[in-house]
Amino acid sequence: MASTFRIGGDLDVRRLGFGAMHLPTGPGPDRENALAVARRAVELGVTLIDTAHLYGGGANEELLAEALHPYPEGLLITTKVGVARTGPGGDWKLDGRPEILRDQVRQALRRLRIERIELLQLHRIDPETPLADQLGTLRELQTEGLIGRIGLSEVTVDQLERARQLVDVVSVQNRYNLLDREHEAVLDACAAAGIAFLPWRPVAWGKAGAEAVIGAVAAELGATPTQVALAWLLDRAPVVLPIPGTTRIEHLEENLAAADLKLTPAHRDRLDGLAEGARAESG
Repeated sequence: MASTFRIGGDLDVRRLGFGAMHLPTGPGPDRENALAVARRAVELGVTLIDTAHLYGGGANEELLAEALHPYPEGLLITTKVGVARTGPGGDWKLDGRPEILRDQVRQALRRLRIERIELLQLHRIDPETPLADQLGTLRELQTEGLIGRIGLSEVTVDQLERARQLVDVVSVQNRYNLLDREHEAVLDACAAAGIAFLPWRPVAWGKAGAEAVIGAVAAELGATPTQVALAWLLDRAPVVLPIPGTTRIEHLEENLAAADLKLTPAHRDRLDGLAEGARAESG
């Protein structure tokens, strides 16, 4: 099982990354802890960190810059645009209008203190704006040198295919985990095309019978259930780049240790059986 993946064919990252969404961005001890978590992630070898304009209206991007700038060589901070406070009363809503996307990209560049976003993801496809306008704007920003590569989030196979007719899509970020296989077909499409697949919410519980099986596998391997769930994702396909998030250093260290966990064929079969049940329920 390879420990690294080359996004877009030329951007090397370690496959187990970090999702920064839950890091507190307000002042005080919680912020200091958040800064420490982000720094510890990089110390432990994380080279892929995921954030978004939606996370605090850019506050999460600013937090990462405070923690990590100047960035070490090889660190990829990917962010997302396309959700804005343009709804009634300033509520968050999908907004893929060209002017919004351009503004959010420029804000991200300023907040992250960089001149180019190496991987920029469209947070959601806005159904009220033509897809060609949304992706055309990102393609223009790419041509201008402000972004390097384009990714998508929460898309169907059909949307991915249509998007690939307009731009070179190098990543997809959809909800996916051992017990939630709704986007199985999207992952398969990404694997076939060599597109990075970043599962958000890579670990989820709530099914007692399944948890018992995962717990038994964990006990046999001397690991935690979370580590087993992450190891299964890494074993699922070479394009899978999980981005588990946490606000605690001990959980961060636990998550990242999953990269060294080796599942036996028998363990994979037992876990795949759970996954087949999850796929049947979602499909």
